[in-house]
Amino acid sequence: MPFDEFDKLGPLQPLVGTWEGEGGVDFSFHHAEGETGNTDYRERVTFSPFGPVDNGDQHLYGLDYRMAAWRNDEVDPFHTEVGYWLWDADAGKVMRAFMVPRGTVVLAGGDATADSKEFTMTAKLGDPTFGIVENLYLAQRASTVAYEVTVRIGDGEFSYDEDSVLKMTEFDELFHHTDKNQLRKVED
Repeated sequence: MPFDEFDKLGPLQPLVGTWEGEGGVDFSFHHAEGETGNTDYRERVTFSPFGPVDNGDQHLYGLDYRMAAWRNDEVDPFHTEVGYWLWDADAGKVMRAFMVPRGTVVLAGGDATADSKEFTMTAKLGDPTFGIVENLYLAQRASTVAYEVTVRIGDGEFSYDEDSVLKMTEFDELFHHTDKNQLRKVED
């Protein structure tokens, strides 16, 4: 059934479609080298609209999304995500719920208006509303204690700056694993 309520997607409406970006930069700990560094990547994201999802008096509209990122010309992605971006118009909240196949699940959220072109979503380990859940291995070695992403939406492009704050066995201090990219729409 075709989706015909695009006006109810709020700030997520411009994201519907397929997006690609060639200039991604991932700053992380490289286990093979035992040091931190940047990894350049290309990325493809698809957003498909759905809704409404009714929870009693709450009515959500959203985007089903799938993301993959590749280093250089590699065939297999080094990172993938699946999940949802959600808009709660009555609460003025935008949310991103996603799973990374390493065993981490995040529900991040933040304030927005229906016409917002920039918004920030956050999550914290142990937060019952906007939180992070991870498997035992990660909890013991590389626990994600906080997550933040700022999204900026333009005409036919969007960008993000993402910070996953990790408590890692390799460091005494918290480590900021960051990602950023600018993507352009390649399909509606």
